[in-house]
This record gives sequence, C-alpha cells and structure tokens, in this order.
Amino acid sequence: MCPDPSLTGRPLHPARLSRRELLSRAGHGLGAIALAQLAKAEAGGRGGRPGGAHFAPRARRCIFLFMVGGPSQMDLFDPKPALNRLHGRRLPESFGTINSQFLENDPICLGSTRSWGRYGDSGMDMSDLVPHLRVHADTIALVRSCAVDSVIHAPAHYQMNSGRMFMGHPSLGSWVTYGLGSLSENLPSFVVLSQPQGTPEGGAPCWSAGYLPAKHQGTLFRPGASPIVNLSPADASFTRDRQRRIIDFTQELNRRHLTPGDSELEARIASYELAFQMQAEAPEAVDLSRETAEIRSLYGLDQPVTSEFGTRCLIARRLVERGVRFVQLYSGGGPVAWQWDAHDDVNANHEKMCAATDQPVSALLTDLKRRGLLEDTLLIWGGEFGRTPVSQKGSRGRDHNATGFSMWFAGGGIRPGTIYGSTDEIGLNAVSGRAHIHDIHATILHLMGLDHTRLTYPHGGRDERLTDVSGDVIRGILA
Repeated sequence: MCPDPSLTGRPLHPARLSRRELLSRAGHGLGAIALAQLAKAEAGGRGGRPGGAHFAPRARRCIFLFMVGGPSQMDLFDPKPALNRLHGRRLPESFGTINSQFLENDPICLGSTRSWGRYGDSGMDMSDLVPHLRVHADTIALVRSCAVDSVIHAPAHYQMNSGRMFMGHPSLGSWVTYGLGSLSENLPSFVVLSQPQGTPEGGAPCWSAGYLPAKHQGTLFRPGASPIVNLSPADASFTRDRQRRIIDFTQELNRRHLTPGDSELEARIASYELAFQMQAEAPEAVDLSRETAEIRSLYGLDQPVTSEFGTRCLIARRLVERGVRFVQLYSGGGPVAWQWDAHDDVNANHEKMCAATDQPVSALLTDLKRRGLLEDTLLIWGGEFGRTPVSQKGSRGRDHNATGFSMWFAGGGIRPGTIYGSTDEIGLNAVSGRAHIHDIHATILHLMGLDHTRLTYPHGGRDERLTDVSGDVIRGILA
C-alpha cells in the first residue's frame, strides 16, 4: 500500500535523485555492512576484551632471534653418539627415507666432531660452538623436537613466520600486534632488524601483515643513525612546527576520503603520525653512544666479529625497553656465505655464524635479566629447519631437515632449565613431544595472553588464524 503523503511529509513521487544523492544514501547501507564486518574482525581478533588479551599474559613483549638457513641440531644442542658410531656408513634402512632437497641415493652418515658438555643444574647438553650460552643453561627451555612441513628455504621461512608455506598470510609479529596493540605511541609496534648483507630468501613477506590491517606490518630498521629511510626531511627549512602543520592538513584531506574498511588509507594516516613522532624517538632508540663501556663490551661491540650482530641485539633490548611489542632479529640473509646453510662444511659454517652471534645472544639474556625485563619478555632462538644426519654428496656439509630440529625459549612464562622432546638416535625425526610449528605458534600466543583459537580474522569466507586449524600449547615448557 502506498503511504499517505500527509503522514510522511514527503511527496508521493519525489523528484529524481541526483547521482550524488543516490550514492550518498546508498552508501549508508554499504557503510553499515562494512562497519559490521569490521566489528566482527575486531571482536574476533581481540576477543572483545579491553587491551586485546584473552587472559593475563606472562610476556608483554617478544624478541625472535631468527637463524636463517637452518642451524644443525646435532652440532649444537642434540648430541648423537649413535650417529658418530655410524659415521662413514650408509644410513640404515630402519631410519626410513630422508625428505630433503639435495641428497643423493644411499646417503652416508656424518657424525659430529664437536666437543660436548652438560651445563647448569639441568645438565643441558651444549657443544663448544656456544661457549657463552652455557651460563644460561638453567634459564632457557630447549625444545629438541621441532618440525615444519618444507625443506625449501622460502616456504619454510613463510611457515615459521606465518604458519603457512605460501606468502600472503600475516606474520607472527603482525598477529601479536593485531591482538594486543602497541605499547608505544612513538615507535612501531613490530620492528624487523635484518642482516646488512641482505634479507632472508623469503624476503619482506616474512614480516607482512597479509590480510590484516596494513598498520600491523613489520617496520624494517636499517643499520646506522637513520634506521628508517626518508624519516627526516632533507631540507633544514622544514622545521618541526612547519611539518606539524603540513601533516595536519594532509591528514584532514586523507580523512575526508576515508571509508570504512579501507585499511590501506587507515595505515597511511597512522604511519604519517607515527613517522612524525619517530623523528625524535627512533634516532634516540638506536643511539648507543649513551650505553656504558661495560654494556658495549658485553655485547661484543668492541670486537669486529661480534660488533654487527651485537649492535642489533643491543638495539633490540633498547626497543622493547621503549615499548616495541615485537622485535624480529635475523642472523643470516643475502649470500649463502652469510647464512646458517651448511651444505659444504658444517664446522666451518657454524664456527663462523656462532662466533658472530653466541656472545651477543648471551649478552642479551644477561642484560634483560639485569634490568628485570626478562620476566615479561619472551626470547626465542631458532631457524626455519635443522640439518640432516648424513653427508651432502660426500662433503662435510649437511642438507635441510624439517622433521626434527632444536629451538630454545627464555623469559616470560617459560620454565627455565627445561629439556623438552627428543629426536631419534641420529637426530633425524622427532620421536617424542613433537612440536610442529602450529604448536610453537600456539605456545607463543598463549604466553602473550592470546588464545590461538580465538585470535581470528575474517578473510576469503573463513575466519583465518595463525595456527590454521591445528596447534596445541606446549605445556611442558611453561612455568
């Protein structure tokens, strides 16, 4: 039935709407749909709770020390006397087939020549490659039974970072900052410190926000006094007051064009404001001149071999101290010679990489403890996979192994001095306490106060999550 014009106050047959009026009126309906979708994403991703945490977190911040290329478990943390006895012999059929990338038929067992000892009250096995880390044996939790699904670098990089073997999914740091937000108004919530020789083979997708709002992407800090390219104006006439006026005007123009769900423009607006604040904060955060000589020496800044990695470890401490939620620090990148990718000679490769990293990593643990930061900072050490127990083409090198390798954890919520899981007699496959990458991610989120089954984001018709459709918290390493 047609409405009575006297009741509605509008003519029965209104004049034809202009195109602008039609789009404006229709836009309200579309905007409501978009707003509902955003509300669902917010409620799903952050549990509908203030601050985002689903429960009380044990760790408020995280530093992930990523060893690119694949450290050798049987040469660092998982000694295998049986493998040494098999050295030079064909791999017994009882161990099954090795799924790797470059091995030939009838692989030959390759024993380790490292010296070993048991350290701390926990009696944790460590080789002579990590003499500085030994003093922290009763601080860390060593997981010997880690597993991923790919023996190829880039897919393994993506899975270790995003839970999937293909680029395009959000990284761990992005999920954490999406779920918990930022601790600082003047620094990014997620910072990446790459090696000067280059980025990992997986590249920037390793710290991508994927389909999460773009503001959760990792911010790459470069070495030197200017960690972010083009952060400061080249023209000295651009005073801070002048910049403030320009930014305010630009932000107003951007907001006029902002529509619900436009995460790219939202991220641009947020990045302009953050960049302005970082002009003062970022240079100070990476300025090590005020650190004491003792601290600089502790991290190895006075030694050519450890100076570069030690500098980034010290910057990582300064960043979390100033409110950065998630820091990912890469050891390895660029040419193979600068990665933990020991195809030709595992001893030469690991002696080089450990010489550069062992002291700085130990210093980071010591420094975080001293400052009371380790209690609520989660520290993670590991690569995208491990190495095989057999020789690669008769060399002293080892190929990639995804079915059993070691990582260690320390800090907020971790049970110190713990040895969890095990591999078989030769270090090939996890045989107890298998810790798949989904389990590792579920555990990290749990320590940060996030339930991995509830931290979701609607995309492509499903509620996506970091752990896909699996993953269990590794209770055995929790305090």
